[in-house]
Amino acid sequence: MRITTSNASFQQWQALLTNRTKRQRSGRFLVQGVRPITLAVQHGWVLSHLIYPDRQALSSWAREMLDRSGATPVAMDTALIAELAEKESSELIGVASLPADSFDRISVGPRLLAVVFDRPSTPGNIGTLIRSADAFGASAVIVTGHAADPYDPRAVRASTGSLFALPVIRADSHREVLDWVASVRRSGLDLRVAGTDEHGSEDVASFDLTGPRVLLIGNETHGLSAGWRAGADTMVRIPITGAASSLNAAAAATVVLYEAARQRSALIEADRA
Repeated sequence: MRITTSNASFQQWQALLTNRTKRQRSGRFLVQGVRPITLAVQHGWVLSHLIYPDRQALSSWAREMLDRSGATPVAMDTALIAELAEKESSELIGVASLPADSFDRISVGPRLLAVVFDRPSTPGNIGTLIRSADAFGASAVIVTGHAADPYDPRAVRASTGSLFALPVIRADSHREVLDWVASVRRSGLDLRVAGTDEHGSEDVASFDLTGPRVLLIGNETHGLSAGWRAGADTMVRIPITGAASSLNAAAAATVVLYEAARQRSALIEADRA
């Protein structure tokens, strides 16, 4: 397949850069960068097309991705590639299928650690939180409420490919998530929900994060919604000093996730001893 003009296919893919509604209706989003595309292929994501610059020699990595992905290869005029790639220099651009927003994608067990991001307004913060969740062993990220899109190109880039390594699920409200929590509890798992707030009742280091947990991270400006505050079993705080009054939401999530990883690692070491 070769594209040399701004035809219908190009226009459809270009719309995926900025138009959330088009992404949702088409069930597609764009993936750029070596690591994101590599992880998408490694984790079995469906790539319908892989776009590359026409009449240019491809690297061994690009040829491998074209072979392994099963995607339709698309040779595209370099000027059009530049429009799709925005500010990045992309040897390949993938067109990926959106996964289902289903809680069945989350592996439930005694090590369950799900992170809820409530109404995030910035795609970059979503991507950063997903990256931290992946780095510190979370089971899933759940984005709730009226929020930025985790499949926005800015979020995909900020996740550096971690979006493809763990389930990321969108839920319209806290009620859907709490219904899922209730169903997990009915199965016999003692799943506890911990919200984060600067006025929480205990320091995060004092709260037991070794069991199955759902961690709540609030909106960058307004914190957690009233519904989430009512649904949490407890509220924890991150002690901070200096002139800062609070942490960026993604930074706060990273601190809590690190503490969860630290506690869980210590427990494993104690069991071995």
